[in-house]
Amino acid sequence: MNANLFPPKSAKTRVVVVDDSALVRSLLAEIINRQSDMQCVGTASDPLVARDMIRELNPDVITLDVEMPRMDGIDFLSRLMRLRPMPVVMVSTLTERGADVTLRALELGAVDFVAKPKIGLANGLQRLADDITEKLRSAAGARVRRLAPGAVLGAHASTASTATTASTATTAAKAAQPQPAAVPRLGRSDSDTVIFIGASTGGTEATRVVLSQLPEDCPAVLITQHMPPGFTRSYAQRLDSQCRLQVKEAADGDLVLPGRAYVAPGGQHLSIERGGGQRAPYIARVRDGDPVNRHKPSVEVLFESAARVVGRNALAVMLTGMGADGAQAMRTMRDAGSYNLCQDEASCVVFGMPREAIARGAAHQVLALSQIAAALVERLRCSAGLALQAR
Repeated sequence: MNANLFPPKSAKTRVVVVDDSALVRSLLAEIINRQSDMQCVGTASDPLVARDMIRELNPDVITLDVEMPRMDGIDFLSRLMRLRPMPVVMVSTLTERGADVTLRALELGAVDFVAKPKIGLANGLQRLADDITEKLRSAAGARVRRLAPGAVLGAHASTASTATTASTATTAAKAAQPQPAAVPRLGRSDSDTVIFIGASTGGTEATRVVLSQLPEDCPAVLITQHMPPGFTRSYAQRLDSQCRLQVKEAADGDLVLPGRAYVAPGGQHLSIERGGGQRAPYIARVRDGDPVNRHKPSVEVLFESAARVVGRNALAVMLTGMGADGAQAMRTMRDAGSYNLCQDEASCVVFGMPREAIARGAAHQVLALSQIAAALVERLRCSAGLALQAR
């Protein structure tokens, strides 16, 4: 056996860059090699070259463009995650113009993504250097799982244009996604209770898993998922097509109603305030502002408002993600009377935010992703029973 087939792991994170643009390959390699803990061990201009390079160099993580010659990135990603799963960060102009393609990539197992700027590519990528390298570090330590063969149906179609790629990806995602199993209704509409979800790396899929298992008469759900502008509307639409709840991108002044879920817009903070009357005692607030914990939207902002406004009528869920955004505010929520769930390490893509929340004593339960929705429903049923007894 060739001794170079699996070179020994070094202390540095080994990255392979896959992009059809020579300029982007050069810029990303330069950004990566400036980091003391990273090394760009190879660059590839198309997936077929990348395939051989991955076999030879055994990198810790790869960056992957979407639209490339000989095989598009979505097709390559689906094959990679089925045959040789490894951490992948999508880096492409196409991902910003075609959010559906990015979301499809995340469904197929990509850990995260960075959108290349539309103009001023060289300067733009340099401005994104910290974001790129942070996501590569996080991805290198992420848990990736082998993609089931059935999940890649429709992913191998070659496309000739951005619009066609996005359309194909959306159709493929819907075809590959099983319809949610029937969940018994709660039997009562509760406008006082609100569920709050915070997530980052790996959270787009984790949030979908939770929401798809909630009944249509569930209390309102407010979600902060770390995403840049231009993606959250498509993400909300995708969730809406796959869940019983009505899901939308939050707008300032939205009535927070049972049976609906609201996703924080990329680049803006989401919070909750009182107002709206008896039918809807809460409204959503969407505002600009400085990043909090380096994020906008920030889970900290959402959870802090939940503690202040909703108090003991709140349920909070912290899903997979890097960093500590929202951890302290989740503890504040618990102190205000909320009931809190954290995703466990084994089912997280990145066990950062849940770990920090647990360390602060914020969690009542630590559960596998597959158990979180059922635990929420059980808690809601128990709370409804107690409320009826009290009358």
